[in-house]
Amino acid sequence: MTATEPTRTLNGTLSGFNQRIAVIIPCFNEALAIKKVVDDFRAAVPEATIYVYDNISTDKTADVAQAAGAIVRNVTRQGKGHVVTRMFADVEADIFILVDGDATYDAASARMLVSRLLDARLDMVVGTRVHEDEAAYRKGHKLGNWLFSTFISLVFDAQFKDILSGYRVFGRRFVKSFPVLSRGFEIEVELAVHALELGLAVEEIPTPYYPRPAGSLSKLNTWRDGIRILFTIGNLCRAERPLAFFSALGAVLALISVGLAIPIFATYLQIGLVPRIPTAILSTGLMLLAFLLIVSGLILDTVTKGRREMKRLAYLQQPEMT
Repeated sequence: MTATEPTRTLNGTLSGFNQRIAVIIPCFNEALAIKKVVDDFRAAVPEATIYVYDNISTDKTADVAQAAGAIVRNVTRQGKGHVVTRMFADVEADIFILVDGDATYDAASARMLVSRLLDARLDMVVGTRVHEDEAAYRKGHKLGNWLFSTFISLVFDAQFKDILSGYRVFGRRFVKSFPVLSRGFEIEVELAVHALELGLAVEEIPTPYYPRPAGSLSKLNTWRDGIRILFTIGNLCRAERPLAFFSALGAVLALISVGLAIPIFATYLQIGLVPRIPTAILSTGLMLLAFLLIVSGLILDTVTKGRREMKRLAYLQQPEMT
């Protein structure tokens, strides 16, 4: 925060806490919606400083946001992940409200989410989307969100109902210890995994979800971004659960190897010869590769635990909310 930017605090209105609040809004071509978002959040949380990070929009998003009274900054690398990286690094606050700039999320719920974060001493509160208009939440997106949420819940042994929600409230500890690796919309998955791997306190609260304003188009492509999120989940499983990931691959290769080897052994027992030498070599190679993957998983599991401890230390170095 520069010397010319205002510092606003939440004094006595939420359980007696005194905290700096920042509303951070990533935007790309949201000229039709951003004024409403800025106005609504100023009305809902007047104590907050509102930041709009424009991701090289080709319309008047930045001008409209600035005219509405937001602090506007530009991010020249395309992708929501790059924008979140800059926002988390640049903005100084105690509480961060992250929301998309498309006017689909309920600003009036922000105060409730912040209050819950403070009262329960949480690290992240997710505003899960509850819609009444089918136009607000396309069926393909709803199905994809359910699949991803279920997959993450199974892999990381936790429950998330809306892992792709773009409406979240964080404490400073979470934001300043979060290593952003994603480039696009898969950033929401990474946020959830960061909380899960460090065992942070997270809660989901239902909030209304509305259709986009007339003429405003979604930047989310169901198939392209769905595939990217799926790859992100796979990479995160490999990075955060390497023993399980590589052991599963090794087990598959070992089963294939045994399946190829059984007929060879059966033939050898019958005639005393090994007529299919290439198949025998392939089976042996697959079994060796299976063992190599399992050993790699064991080594990487040790590395992952060390890296997780470093993240935990970075988290603990940040001051606790009081």
